[in-house]
Parts: sequence; structure tokens; C-alpha cells
Amino acid sequence: MIRAHGFTLIELMIVVAIVAIIAAIAVPSYQESVRKGRRSEAINGVGDLQMRQERWRAENPTYGSLADLGGEPSSNHYKFTVTGNNGTTYTITAEPEGAQTSDRCKKLTVTAGAKPSWETSSCDY
Repeated sequence: MIRAHGFTLIELMIVVAIVAIIAAIAVPSYQESVRKGRRSEAINGVGDLQMRQERWRAENPTYGSLADLGGEPSSNHYKFTVTGNNGTTYTITAEPEGAQTSDRCKKLTVTAGAKPSWETSSCDY
């Protein structure tokens, strides 16, 4: 009697099901890690703009606009805006763009003399 070698259909289906379950758990976790890593772009950009604002204010009577500060910091995932820039205060906002819009932390905002904070408070450090 000749014995066949190989896998049965049920064995292959079980392996495919196990792989699908592992992928369903791993992919969202990986995507969240990527979004979390991209948040550093927002933090670095906001910090850079804060430093530029203070340098501008040291030489001028008011805080500067985004154009005065030399434009936006380089970022592929956030758009930076500067508003309310007058003699005493300013607000810098980093708004997510593209794939980063699904990040649970939303936008990062900082006002003069304050610590940056995310729209979702559970993301603040």
C-alpha cells in the first residue's frame, strides 16, 4: 500500500486561520506604534517653532508669524500654524495630515510659556 505525503485541506485551513488571527492582532498594534513614532515630528516641530519665536521676540517688539519665523518645520505628517502672535502671546498648532489623521492624539498645541499638550489628554507626557 502506497502512503500519500502532504497536508490535508483541514490542516491547511487551520494554519491559515491561525495566521489570520495573529495578523488581526499584530497589524493594529504595529500601526499604533508607527503613529506614536510620528508624533515626535510634531513635538520637534513645535519645539523648533517655540525657539524661533523666542529668538524673534528678543529682536522685535512682538512675536512673529510663521513667515517671519522662516516657514514651517519639515514634516511629512503634520501641518504647523502660528496664530495669535502679538506682543504677549502666540499659539502654535501641529495638525495631523495624511495617514496620521487617524492618530488618537489628534493635534498638538502650545501657547507662549506653556507646555505642549495633545488634544487627547491621555497622550500628554
